[in-house]
Amino acid sequence: MSRPFPHLFAPISISGCDIRNRILSTGHDTAMPTDGRVNDRLIAYHGARARGGVGLIVTQVTGVHETARYTAHLLMGVDDTCIAPYRRLADTVHGAGARIFAQLFHPGREIMETEDGTAAVAYAPSIAPSERFHVIPRPLSLAMIEEIVAGYGATARRMAEAGADGLEIVASHGYLPSQFLNPLINQRGDAYGGSFENRLRFMREVLDIVRKSAPGLAVGMRISGDEKTHDGLSEDLSLEAIAALEQSLDYVSVVAGSSASLEGATHIVPPMLMENAYVAPFAHRVKQKVAIPIMVTGRINQPQTAEQVIASGQADMCGMTRALICDPGMPAKAVLGKTDDIRACIACDQACIGHFHKGYAISCIQHPETGRELQYGALKPAAKARKIMVVGGGPGGMKAASVAARRGHDVTLYEASPRLGGQALLAQILPGRAEFGGIVINLAREVELSGAKVVTGTPVDRALIERERPAAVIVATGAKPYWPPNLEISDKGHVVDAWQVLRDKANVGQSVVVADWRADWIGVGLAEMLASTGCQVRLAVNGLHAAELLPFYVRDMAVGRLHRLGVEIIPYARLYGRDAEAVYMQHTTSGEAIVIEGVDTLVLAQGQMPETVLLDNLEGYDGDVVAIGDCLAARTAEEAVFDGLKAAWVI
Repeated sequence: MSRPFPHLFAPISISGCDIRNRILSTGHDTAMPTDGRVNDRLIAYHGARARGGVGLIVTQVTGVHETARYTAHLLMGVDDTCIAPYRRLADTVHGAGARIFAQLFHPGREIMETEDGTAAVAYAPSIAPSERFHVIPRPLSLAMIEEIVAGYGATARRMAEAGADGLEIVASHGYLPSQFLNPLINQRGDAYGGSFENRLRFMREVLDIVRKSAPGLAVGMRISGDEKTHDGLSEDLSLEAIAALEQSLDYVSVVAGSSASLEGATHIVPPMLMENAYVAPFAHRVKQKVAIPIMVTGRINQPQTAEQVIASGQADMCGMTRALICDPGMPAKAVLGKTDDIRACIACDQACIGHFHKGYAISCIQHPETGRELQYGALKPAAKARKIMVVGGGPGGMKAASVAARRGHDVTLYEASPRLGGQALLAQILPGRAEFGGIVINLAREVELSGAKVVTGTPVDRALIERERPAAVIVATGAKPYWPPNLEISDKGHVVDAWQVLRDKANVGQSVVVADWRADWIGVGLAEMLASTGCQVRLAVNGLHAAELLPFYVRDMAVGRLHRLGVEIIPYARLYGRDAEAVYMQHTTSGEAIVIEGVDTLVLAQGQMPETVLLDNLEGYDGDVVAIGDCLAARTAEEAVFDGLKAAWVI
């Protein structure tokens, strides 16, 4: 009998470094390091993925020079104090059978933030502003170029002493090596600018000193094929550079996008709007050009996709970073053929890169144990098995039921509607959000595997609970649309809410105003949905801009799609009321009126309010009662799932 995914689980050797399979966790920011050093939290995070069967872990960027501090959360390799903690990380990864490579990094002009909040002094080959961060860099002097190159060498030596198996030079996403290579950025007139060979000189010098400083280690380069921005590298130029550097490289890791613009940055962590494995065709071009191993990443979230990429000869290894954030045990499940048990990433970007951009450690909305391995990494069996009733089969209720059952409790999950899923079933209807429905599939499978009993189509009241007599009730009854009570609405003014539109229970007219109080996915999603059907749509947002609360990369793609559809966006807009012809709003800073005329339908996206009827009726119940998710406070799926974990962990 053939084993599952034979290409994906074939071992590979890169410059003498034997790797057990073709699954790669690419270098990615975690916001876990403290003071630029590896710590227990980061070790626990990578240790979980190593134990889960990943072949290779490439750690997040390690700065090679003091001017490389592009965020307060990166690792730094500028002195020997970094060696001992990194060695602990390497030992942990090696102990679980995986390999570990370190990324060597300088951002050039791409400085996101500083540790003390002041504006940074950034350096680049030339004066070339970063559009995204509004940074105008200083040109690097020859002396500083020499100093930075030396920094690559010194950091390489430290990583080798710490036990790294390989080193990866970050030339991707518009960072410093890319800035030297790019003729639109590099305007130098000396030996580092002008001709292709001159623009490649910095990278050659870096590779040369890294090899000399860390003999015997695998040395590779990460590069964006297409930087997907107006002044970025093209696939042809990137391919030319890879071919020119082949003799100095043991492998190449290809990706897409650039940090330098909003359009390019969305590809750093591509949302679900992007197709799976969309960088693989460029990886194939590279494989046809060079003989060294090729790694590729970009929305490869399932072993079936990775197997196809490798089997077709497009690449030799697949970066599956968010797949491993979502399910650290994905490789171990895949090698056994347990694909139905894999918790597939849905590319929502909410708790991974979304957390990082807010300065918090990364996690996953489906698997909040990620990033919290020190607290939730090992399941804690219940001291005494108890009868538990979970009311509400949305994401929070499903998580609570599965965790409580796995801890040994006798759990029954009740859902009033015919199927599990809650509001996620509505979210998946929005344009480009079908994949969000994966959270329902994944959590329902977790419930099934846990052994918890499920009863659907059964509303729960206190009488039922009194008959069943559970020792604890976890109330996850969700929320309902909020209609502000003080709105002045004429009897002739047509007003519906978002849920009515999504459930196809509203007759929406030609001219629509979406009143978006929350500034999340609902407002922009409804605007796109209605505009796509031919409606004239105006999106009035009670916020600074549309999709203000969404992860940056999701927000920017969503707003771009609205612009292409001709949706008018009105920010700073507080809903006041409507009559037969117009919608009346108030500017949230000036206080002046905003009158939107010629409106057929006003769609309310004013947030949700907790559904607490059952919770209120359980006052005085002789047992534990815990509210989670939107029933506790209307928020997002992330908070609901995390609430479910926390409630089940202690009950």
